[in-house]
Amino acid sequence: QVQLEESGGGLVQAGDSLRLSCAASGLAFDSYGMGWFRQAPEKKREFVAAIRWSGDSTWYADSVKDRFIISRDNAKNTVTLQMNSLRPEDTAVYYCAAGLVGCSNYGCYEGPHYWGQGTEVTVSS
Repeated sequence: QVQLEESGGGLVQAGDSLRLSCAASGLAFDSYGMGWFRQAPEKKREFVAAIRWSGDSTWYADSVKDRFIISRDNAKNTVTLQMNSLRPEDTAVYYCAAGLVGCSNYGCYEGPHYWGQGTEVTVSS
């Protein structure tokens, strides 16, 4: 059974940083493109960032580019999203995603195949 468990969410002020982590189990982690999506209240879920299975390519939505950094550790089956210079508009539930294919800065044309339960991030102004 595939499990993606996010952690690291919380309440912060604008300009602060947060680090989200996703621990994966039940899948061949080093074969999967991984990523993060988010869903703000009353809005559709949107792509945030993705990373290739090898870690040598990353993609970011324009809204987070130059502020967020996605990384992965295939030895520990984890993917991390370092979020800097947070803004109130970053407030959302953040979801870890596995099985992303064909990604660009606009999203991925396939997947994800698996979702985490989400971790809430609230940025106050």
